[in-house]
Amino acid sequence: GNFLKARQEAKKGELDEQLREYINEWRKQREKEEEELKRLKEKQSKRKEIRAEQEKALAQQKKEEEERIRHVESEKKAKEAEEKRKRLEEAEKKRQMMMQAQKDKQNAGGGGASAGGGGKRTDGGMGNVADARREMTKTKEQLEEEKKISLSIRIKPLELDGLYSDDLKVKAGDLWETIMRLETEKYDLQERQKRQDYDLKALKERQKQQQKQKAIKLGLDPEALTGKYPPKIRMYSKYERRTDTRTYEDRKKLYEGGWEILYCEVLEKDWKEKFEDFSKHAKAKLPKWFGERPGKKSGEPDSPEDEDEVVAEVAPVVDEEPDEEDDEEEEEEEEEEEEEEEEEE
Repeated sequence: GNFLKARQEAKKGELDEQLREYINEWRKQREKEEEELKRLKEKQSKRKEIRAEQEKALAQQKKEEEERIRHVESEKKAKEAEEKRKRLEEAEKKRQMMMQAQKDKQNAGGGGASAGGGGKRTDGGMGNVADARREMTKTKEQLEEEKKISLSIRIKPLELDGLYSDDLKVKAGDLWETIMRLETEKYDLQERQKRQDYDLKALKERQKQQQKQKAIKLGLDPEALTGKYPPKIRMYSKYERRTDTRTYEDRKKLYEGGWEILYCEVLEKDWKEKFEDFSKHAKAKLPKWFGERPGKKSGEPDSPEDEDEVVAEVAPVVDEEPDEEDDEEEEEEEEEEEEEEEEEE
């Protein structure tokens, strides 16, 4: 029994030893796996840090690029605004010089006009139509921007610091003169606009009259070319696609002739034949009554006796026609009576 017990103890020790080895091996494997997992996590964290640094660098670079583009655009806009301001300043100076020259000319010509009985109008009439059209094509933003620049040029800031009463009076006088000058320019511009509106109205009326004359020459209605829409294009024919350039008289002649001409020729021929037959007849006059012919006017000579004989010869021929008509009527009456008798039987 002791032998078996010792044997069982030996087997049990071997099993414990094997189990201990397995446990140690599992622990070693587990440590290796944990170390590998830790290494991978460190690698992942390092990669995340590198990616974050790269993204931060890219964002900084993009921001710098956007700032550079914005700076370039702002510089470009500032440069364009400066150029436009300089251009408007030059235009304003030229306008001021022109207005001053025009005012001096008007003042110089005022005395001569009053002495001579009147002067010529210095306004050019239609001289600024092209400028007005250019102004009409500009957008609202462009007009607002030019307005701001022009006002910044015209309206200068008041520097009132350190001025005494005399200086303030001088400044007020300058401002009053500026207001008077601007009001004068405003009135001149309003009058010029009225004149331009009148010129445009006269030109439109003249154009309307020319269009009416052109329509009449083309054979159209006078109001054909003055409406909102142009007239229909008259084609030469429905088979030839080209514009008809013939006048109204030429087109009217197309419908003349044909059966009307043939009918007129037939009527002319019949009339000539009947006129020839009629001209061959002897001229018969009315017989005399109590030695005087009816219808004779006072002062006319008496007709010779030969004409009376001709009348006597022609008269029986004329009297034969009623006898034939009477015979025909009698025959018709006899036929009607015979028909009535047959119907009664």
